[in-house]
Amino acid sequence: MASRINATLLNSIVTFLGFIDTYLLIPIIALYATGLGAGVEIVGIIVGVYSITSTLTNIFGGRLIDRFGHKKPLVIGLFGDTLAMFLYTLCQLPWHLFFVRAFHGISGGLVGPATMSVSAKHATQSKKGKAMSIYGMALGTATLIGFLMSGIITSRLGFNALFYTGGILLVIGVILAFFIPSGKIHDTAKITNKNHTYKDMLKMVVRGQLPVCYLSILGQYFAFGGVVVLLPLRVASLGMSAFHVGILLAIFSLTFIIVQSFSGTLTDNMGRLKPIAIGLGLGIIALPLLSVSSSFLFLALTMALYGIAFGILFPSVSALLADSVTPEEYGRATGIFHALITIGVAIGAPIIGGIAAYTGVGTGIIFCIIILVPALILTLYNLRQKGSNRIASKR
Repeated sequence: MASRINATLLNSIVTFLGFIDTYLLIPIIALYATGLGAGVEIVGIIVGVYSITSTLTNIFGGRLIDRFGHKKPLVIGLFGDTLAMFLYTLCQLPWHLFFVRAFHGISGGLVGPATMSVSAKHATQSKKGKAMSIYGMALGTATLIGFLMSGIITSRLGFNALFYTGGILLVIGVILAFFIPSGKIHDTAKITNKNHTYKDMLKMVVRGQLPVCYLSILGQYFAFGGVVVLLPLRVASLGMSAFHVGILLAIFSLTFIIVQSFSGTLTDNMGRLKPIAIGLGLGIIALPLLSVSSSFLFLALTMALYGIAFGILFPSVSALLADSVTPEEYGRATGIFHALITIGVAIGAPIIGGIAAYTGVGTGIIFCIIILVPALILTLYNLRQKGSNRIASKR
């Protein structure tokens, strides 16, 4: 029991350190590319190449984790991220930055599936929700602190100081990763998974309740991508500034983190599907409210509600995923999970931005729910089927 707690705690620290580099760079990478002489089109390519390479590595890396265990891919991914952060300081031309971003995406794509696999493997069946809530809190904290540090460090000390800060934090992450237990499953995994193909992965995606997990997480981050693009425009239309945008995102992040402190226990006690339905439902309510908010107080309350939706949904979806696969499949399952997080933001931002360009910002925000709605319908269908099966079994 103590070893599981230690593994979960250590993994949460490594997760925080392993993701903070991403959130340190998101607010400034476009500016850095512009400073190197990149035009608007090239900036878009440089920003997007990270998502492309990271998504591919999420999927391929998941198979590696199932074959060789989570520890080696995690250490390699963190080391690659560390190297990338220091390479950013050497960029002199836009194409230099392009290749560093591509490399950063490849290494970063190993970290997500590996850390999530650790959380799943070292949690008991009755505590998986709690373990996933701790994992989600680490991700949320990395988001919040990364965004805050990014602006402060860059404005006062410059881009290189930010890159060095991220690199140093990742060095600590690499060191700590060596102390994460490898687990005893990997010898079996090497044997049983060596012949698995991508066709087998596709079969796994549609098996049991995994479609609920994958559609829900895709919808969650598709919506988030749209919010990140349109929230500043909505705030500006009400006569407020970038400062207010930062406060609203901080409210969302803090709520997301705080709610997860108890939502993991909630899903362990209630089951997975009911909290997922509640989280999706609250998200579907919050986003249209965001589109009609006319004051900062209303915006703040709406972003808090959106944070509650995120905080209930994430650990429940993550725990359902862990429940739905065998330990030998954790790597592939979590690899697809993290790939969908990246894809959701990557496609949500431009699609919702494009819709808003034609329909207006308020309508664009409402369209953020277009994947959340079918995800909720699918969840309610599974919940009903589960209830019907329970009644049938009693008869």
